[in-house]
Amino acid sequence: PDRGGTLRIARPPASDAETLDPASSLSAYEYLGALYNRLVRVAANGELAPDLAESWETDAKARTWTFRLRKGVAFHNGRAFTSADAAYTLRHILDKATASPQAAVLAPLIDPEKLGTPDAHTLVVPLKSPNAEFPSLLTHYNCYVIPDGSAKSIGRTGIGTGPFKLESFAPAGPGRVTAYKDHFAGRPVLDAIAFYSVADMSARSNALLAGQVDLLSQTNLDFATARVVAASDRATIARVKNAQWYVLPMLTTEKPFTDVRVRQAMKLAYDPEHVVKVALQGAGTPGWDNPVPPSDPAYISAHPKHDPEKAKYLLKQAGHEGLAMDLYTSSYDPLFTPMALAYQDSAKRAGIRIKVKTASADSYYTQIWMKKPLMATYWFTGRPVDQLFTQIFRSGSSYNETAWSDKQFDAVLDKARAEIDDTKRRELYGEAQTLVIERGGAMTPMFADRLVGISRKVRGYAEHGFEFDYLGIGLKGA
Repeated sequence: PDRGGTLRIARPPASDAETLDPASSLSAYEYLGALYNRLVRVAANGELAPDLAESWETDAKARTWTFRLRKGVAFHNGRAFTSADAAYTLRHILDKATASPQAAVLAPLIDPEKLGTPDAHTLVVPLKSPNAEFPSLLTHYNCYVIPDGSAKSIGRTGIGTGPFKLESFAPAGPGRVTAYKDHFAGRPVLDAIAFYSVADMSARSNALLAGQVDLLSQTNLDFATARVVAASDRATIARVKNAQWYVLPMLTTEKPFTDVRVRQAMKLAYDPEHVVKVALQGAGTPGWDNPVPPSDPAYISAHPKHDPEKAKYLLKQAGHEGLAMDLYTSSYDPLFTPMALAYQDSAKRAGIRIKVKTASADSYYTQIWMKKPLMATYWFTGRPVDQLFTQIFRSGSSYNETAWSDKQFDAVLDKARAEIDDTKRRELYGEAQTLVIERGGAMTPMFADRLVGISRKVRGYAEHGFEFDYLGIGLKGA
């Protein structure tokens, strides 16, 4: 890329309650990555990497973690970053008034009153129980570091240590960030990023093709649109391998999914390879009901095979022969409906009759998700394995979308966290995967490559997890 220029990003509309407070933000992902840094980040290879913490170590029992913080870092308002800010950020996440989704992950581990700041560049975190994976939990996007005492204003000011600083922000509307020349890793290539809220996917795609925007954020293009974009003079496609995992969650507190035999039958009834072929036209990987992506070091490939006859047998045993279910989907994501129809088609062989129902996109995550017994959803990959299991599968987590509660799974997770030996810990996470596959309520048909629409002027687009490289991205002919 050439130095300078403004990158124009089209993003889906959010609610009027949209906030720049990282601890409670659920939609402003693009702003967060530009404005803030975390203590620890996930590198492109999936390993943990330094961010505001240069290094970290634990005691022999993984009970107390010590983070050595980077010196010479300043917030956008000129204030020096210290251990007081790091400790305050954790307390803010844990404060019930913040209502942070990450609180359910961290609260069982951290007593906010016991955080230690022996000097300006050292943070000591004593844990209530051992956790050898603790630093990985700080890579979540709710864990961006904010200034000490900023809770009441941070949602509007966006003051962080990131490569860009806030110029303007309107919840659910437009906004702009400008290059922060004093960023510790150097000035970003771009001069600014402008954000536009565009109502639906076709409108975002048309804006890209017309040269009105340069990048479509939080938008996985369907294949027909991707072909049109790739064939245009102005735009092309960036393909991010296995960037999203797609789920058909069964609510385990609702009949018939209270019965593990029905859940097992629903999984055995369909062929994930068929779903990938039909819904993704091959641009992805079969999930085999394991939410851990194949690229994760802890991933296990073992799984039960597609077996419609066994599915029929289990349903008969459970008293649900010829099961008929509504499966909810929406246009919120272009792959929801193709995935639902592919599942419907595949599960027929086991005598399962699926009726696909399309719900409104704008109320899908308030009226359907975690409320209907069977529906379609997706998550971004890039979560470390302990974060993934704790946030989405552990009993009582606010993001446990199937409401699955399994004491053995929780116990295996606790045991894995306390295990210092990397090999043994990986084996325990393998055991946890087996329990999710065999007993859990989440069907994971596929990991999808994300097809991102970008202008042909964009250079240096590299995405991982929830964000791209804000320092390196730029424009040719800026």
